[in-house]
Amino acid sequence: MEAYRSFFNYVIFFSVVLCLFGAQATRVSRPFVPGILMPTDRVGTEPDQADDVDGDEIGTRWAVLVAGSNGFGNYRHQADVCHAYQLLRKGGLKEENIVVFMYDDIATNQLNPRPGIIINHPQGEDVYHGVPKDYTGAEVNAHNLYAVLLGDKSAVKGGSGKVVNSKPDDRIFVYYSDHGGPGVLGMPNLPYVYAMDFIDTLKKKHAANSYREMVVYVEACESGSLFEGVMPKDLNIYVTTASNAQENSWGTYCPGEGAPPEYNTCLGDLYSVAWMEDSESHNLKKEAIKDQYKTVKARTSDSSTYHSGSHVMEYGNRSIRAEKLYLYQGFDPATVNFPPNNGLLKPMEVVNQRDAELVFMWQMYKKSEEGSEEKTEILNLIKETMRHRNHLDGSIKLIGTLLFGPKEGSSVLQSVRKPGSPLVDDWKCLKSMVRSFERHCGSLTQYGMKHMRAFANICNSGIPRASMEEACGVACSGHDVGEWNPFIRGYSA
Repeated sequence: MEAYRSFFNYVIFFSVVLCLFGAQATRVSRPFVPGILMPTDRVGTEPDQADDVDGDEIGTRWAVLVAGSNGFGNYRHQADVCHAYQLLRKGGLKEENIVVFMYDDIATNQLNPRPGIIINHPQGEDVYHGVPKDYTGAEVNAHNLYAVLLGDKSAVKGGSGKVVNSKPDDRIFVYYSDHGGPGVLGMPNLPYVYAMDFIDTLKKKHAANSYREMVVYVEACESGSLFEGVMPKDLNIYVTTASNAQENSWGTYCPGEGAPPEYNTCLGDLYSVAWMEDSESHNLKKEAIKDQYKTVKARTSDSSTYHSGSHVMEYGNRSIRAEKLYLYQGFDPATVNFPPNNGLLKPMEVVNQRDAELVFMWQMYKKSEEGSEEKTEILNLIKETMRHRNHLDGSIKLIGTLLFGPKEGSSVLQSVRKPGSPLVDDWKCLKSMVRSFERHCGSLTQYGMKHMRAFANICNSGIPRASMEEACGVACSGHDVGEWNPFIRGYSA
């Protein structure tokens, strides 16, 4: 028995020696790196990260996150942006390098069933806590957005004053979630963001040599129209959009389709949820931008049928798509053993972005007490909303008839240019036509943004502004625009 115990102890001792020797051999076997190393230099990495370091991670990561709407019915846009902020912070981006635009009227809204909390998934955690309030309320506007992107602190009006003070080696990630229309993105404070104004801002940023590369994600209806035919390929900017130039984007996790029963509004947007849930489930040091694009494109396509989905598009410098996502979104150490891409596609129930407002109001009406004053008020709100929508649609149709005749009116206004062509040749003309319409017919609203193509086609057809003014005056004569008066709400252009 004593001999067996001695033999057993010897085996243990010999095994320990072998393990120590093996560990030392492993350390010695790493390639020799000549030269003097600074504390920040990375010679070796963990085995499961050894192929992740590509030598491109220099400079600072910056991010600009924009929720371009307000109102509890648009809950999802601020939820998207708050979720994106949490994702980037977990990835290591510093708060000082993330600029957040959101109206901030959701978390403490009296309609919020979970006061002080915002979620972006039915079983999701709070994404609102800790989000900086850089630009809120009236400060969420196109002017401040352009100033922030350009790093022009003196041009910013209100807010934290935080801007993208980037340097030539820095990378920038821009994410925008809101309503949109042909050539425009919404803002809770008018005017809207127009494609050429946004593109001009990107050109100025590039001319200033103040970034290395930029990636832009845009969630909005017809979001592809902001870049189609106008986005240069030589700005070192890569863009993906939730939809092409002609179709809607979609809300998801909506009432009756995934949202907890106490919520009357959609919690997220399809494209946005798709890219963020993809980023959270993969090692971003191994997943390339192009991999995420393919995954999001498939998930947003409604199983490639596009019945309740949209065509995710890409623009700009497509060579950037080969880079790893962590260069823009950072790397969460908790995902180190996650796969680079598992192709998991969860079917999603969705609601058309422009109908999400009506879904919200209908849910409120359905849940309100029968015969109550609240139920009557909600019903009147629904009626007024539908009345203004019908007024916008009818006015546009009549204006087309007045300008082009009954046979050609609708076809001219709805015509779509061939792929690769810009929405309009003269963007100043587009703005002037919008102002003419709103002056006589009332605010376009987030619903009426869909008619931007009609205004663009009026410009493309060479119609003088005087003729447009006359047609709008006739079409909307005698109509009381009420609360939709642009002198109250502001002009969209």
